[in-house]
Amino acid sequence: MAGMLAGCSLLPMEEEELKPPLAPQVKETLTIYEVKRANIARQITGVATFASDKTDYLYFTESGPRLVKLNVKLNDKVKPGDILASTETTDIENKIRLQEISVEKSKIALQQEWIGKDSDDPAIRLKKLDLEGALLQLQTQKDQLQRSRLVANQAGIVTGLEAIKPGDQVTAYTPIITISDPSQMKLVYTASSMNDLAGAEINMEVDVKIKDQIYPGKVVQTPMSAVPSSNKAIQDKNNKSLFIDVPGLPEDITIGSQADITVNLEKRENVIVIPRAGLRSYMGRDYVQVLEGESRKEIDVEKGIVAAREVEIRKGISEGQKIILAN
Repeated sequence: MAGMLAGCSLLPMEEEELKPPLAPQVKETLTIYEVKRANIARQITGVATFASDKTDYLYFTESGPRLVKLNVKLNDKVKPGDILASTETTDIENKIRLQEISVEKSKIALQQEWIGKDSDDPAIRLKKLDLEGALLQLQTQKDQLQRSRLVANQAGIVTGLEAIKPGDQVTAYTPIITISDPSQMKLVYTASSMNDLAGAEINMEVDVKIKDQIYPGKVVQTPMSAVPSSNKAIQDKNNKSLFIDVPGLPEDITIGSQADITVNLEKRENVIVIPRAGLRSYMGRDYVQVLEGESRKEIDVEKGIVAAREVEIRKGISEGQKIILAN
């Protein structure tokens, strides 16, 4: 019996089940901001580019013909009447010359037939019709030649050139060459969309920074004031651009020069201003979380100017209160 008891003592003792370690409590870290008064402004800021105020976009009006010649490159100077590009014409110039000869023959034949005859004579009427037909055919050929060429309508500089080369087919109404008049320039700021320019109005003052010097400018065109254009390239640009007039520019400013702009859309001084991270919104409700002792409290507010990093609070909180910023 004793031996049996001794044998039992050799069995391993059951170990008590270990409890999982308690996770350490993490204390919430709050970012607190003390409400202050400050100046605030809603602005449009960015980099704008000087562009000609008088720009002409040249394009062919028929698709299909192949480009034969491209007579200009970027930054070339052109004058009115210069032929800048042309498409295949199937010897149209010779056809025009032959038709001019035909017109001249019809005129001579009419004059000869008219001698001693009344204008109502059938033979005279036939010669008149021959001349009229020859003139119509000549005009048709001249129109065909005109459609095959891009001709400069104004003096200026080539500031845009489509990636096209001789042998490529042209597409109707796709701008091939852009001519800009360097003597008439405006500063153009182009945003990502029209919404980014909301609030901009004609005659608003603009700070224009060029080489660390500030020049006063003025908004002269907004998307809302732009005259509608049938040219898609112009219309697309106007839909999201501000045009700014800057008098007294340095002489070295040319088409393509850039400047930093600041347009003050709204401005208020000595008002309650908090970081945008302090304003919370839910289901159309604007509110802040105010710290009171060890507890927090939600307070509805009325916002005013909303700037890039700050927001004006018109009602709900006062200077000196402490609000909790969202992480």
